[in-house]
Amino acid sequence: MALGAGAAFSVLSPLRALWLGLAAAFLLTLLLQLAPPRLLRDCALFQDLIRYGKTKLVGPARPAAYRAFDVPKRYFSHFYVISVLWNGFLLWFLTQSVFLGVPLPNWLHGLLRILGAAQSQGGELALSVFLVLLFLWLHSWRRLFECFYVSVFSNAVIHVVQYCFGLVYYVLVGLTVISEVPMDGRNGVVIHCNHRIPFGDWFEYVSSPNYLAELMIYISMAVTFGLHNLTWWLVVTYVFFSQALSAFLSHKFYQSKFVSYPKHRKAFLPFLF
Repeated sequence: MALGAGAAFSVLSPLRALWLGLAAAFLLTLLLQLAPPRLLRDCALFQDLIRYGKTKLVGPARPAAYRAFDVPKRYFSHFYVISVLWNGFLLWFLTQSVFLGVPLPNWLHGLLRILGAAQSQGGELALSVFLVLLFLWLHSWRRLFECFYVSVFSNAVIHVVQYCFGLVYYVLVGLTVISEVPMDGRNGVVIHCNHRIPFGDWFEYVSSPNYLAELMIYISMAVTFGLHNLTWWLVVTYVFFSQALSAFLSHKFYQSKFVSYPKHRKAFLPFLF
């Protein structure tokens, strides 16, 4: 077993290297946030790049030069539009391939080879890939519905770099899923912009159960692939650290804003962190 894991890591495809690099970058960012504040005193640009929404309200006023790169947080909906369209596009090709035996288009086949797609045979894995991509597509539809009919975004902003990253992310994650195919040759009106302490259900344990739920969704996809799938576990590792960072920043925001914020409540993982 240990030998197999070592061999898997030795074949570090471009796709695996990318997800491993993203996971490491977000782990480093999270560790820097846990360090004494004086270490990051002169890193205003770094803080501006990693914070979004309410977490940008923490600290001194942002310079006008930084605000020039702000994008409305309501543009989050664009991520899921891209995901629904792109991953629906991939799902169409994959459905034809798995159930009708139609080969993937040459351009997609070539792109997957460049990314280091699996080169082995296996019908069961192909079905798992189909299920994961279908779940990802349905998840994107749900998040798009929430953006239009549930979420109230007020005037919160994100950095244009974060916006571009979000657009690319859902294209990349879809390619990551389909690369595992074994190959041969609430619209709403803002009622108020105040933040309040939520209670009940998962909020009794963590400040950001939405981030925890996101992690659990990706873990469930990993289980669907099988516990041995290294590439998707690297995706899960990236999601873990990126969601942990967002949850930690939100947790610090709530603690700074509310003196009565529950002491027992953790940021991301119940009872742990």
